[in-house]
Amino acid sequence: MNPHPRNAIRTTSFNDTGARQSLVLRCFPKGVAMPRTAGLLLCALTLLACPLTAAAQARWVPPRTSDGQPDLQGVWLSNTATPLERPKQLEGKARLSDEEVAEFRRRADRLFKTGNSDFAVGDGVFQAVLTNPDRYTNPNSTHSASDMVDLEFDNRTSLITDPSDGRLPPVTPEGRNRQVAVNAAFQRPASPADVGNALRCVSWGVPRLGGRYGAGDMSYYQIFQSPGFVVLYMEAGHEARIIPLDGRPHLRASVRQWNGDSRGHWDGNTLVVETTNFSDKSYFMGATDRLTVVERFTRVGPDTIEYEITLSDPATWTKPWTAMMPLRQRQETLYEFACHEGNFHIMSGMLVGAQKQP
Repeated sequence: MNPHPRNAIRTTSFNDTGARQSLVLRCFPKGVAMPRTAGLLLCALTLLACPLTAAAQARWVPPRTSDGQPDLQGVWLSNTATPLERPKQLEGKARLSDEEVAEFRRRADRLFKTGNSDFAVGDGVFQAVLTNPDRYTNPNSTHSASDMVDLEFDNRTSLITDPSDGRLPPVTPEGRNRQVAVNAAFQRPASPADVGNALRCVSWGVPRLGGRYGAGDMSYYQIFQSPGFVVLYMEAGHEARIIPLDGRPHLRASVRQWNGDSRGHWDGNTLVVETTNFSDKSYFMGATDRLTVVERFTRVGPDTIEYEITLSDPATWTKPWTAMMPLRQRQETLYEFACHEGNFHIMSGMLVGAQKQP
């Protein structure tokens, strides 16, 4: 018996425990005639489409730029359906089974691919498939689910990896009072500053985590690299973070910026970016200008970057917390995000509408 049929190739790999394993991959139906060269090409394409296991990712070596650094360049999309925080219904359950993930994908297709549901963003997508209503509705949505990008379900039940319960750490009393005041002003805005930076087309913030800017159609990145610098360009808001890698210190403490002041360095194959010097008007999830953000970008496969974010602000949270979301490489082009600073006409409409509320 021929152990290597013409329509198959044998591959050798290692499973997640590190054990050697062999696989005979049949690339087209038995009995179908095909030249050997064409069959091998088809097999190779099939292998490229297969995701890497965790162990294979650990051994994968990223390509290098001309100056020898790991190559992170390209267009990347955050399209994870995993919620920022673990839902109460899944308390104590860090991972879903493969069967549960498959069922959630079926529910998502039913809810969001028919065009009958409202547009869902952020944790709303996962919450919808978890509760599984006949139709998803959102009174704040301005268009239908037909405009959503495909979101990717995996086994994780939260983007937050620390604390281990997948929930945000407690908010300080000072932070809670600040959040309550800001949310109240947003519900009945008296000035443009009350509706937030993004709706005024001023700034979409650092990091892009949670909500529509964290995952979905407004979560495209493009990364550029040159000796001594890396640029993180976000399509939404056309904001470009130009990050030096030469060891220079942060700006002096009196200089504050919407997106803070970023400095980067390489830790092996991981790009580490520390951002400080935020403006007191930046207000990421209620944080103050004491916020420090540490981002870690690690390319773990041909089309995947693990993007880990650690945030600390003692005036807002009782301890630092960390989240991780995958970025997927896309063969797409970024386009202009036309949003005039100030967003005058929309601001006028929102403020007039708020004044008309009883």
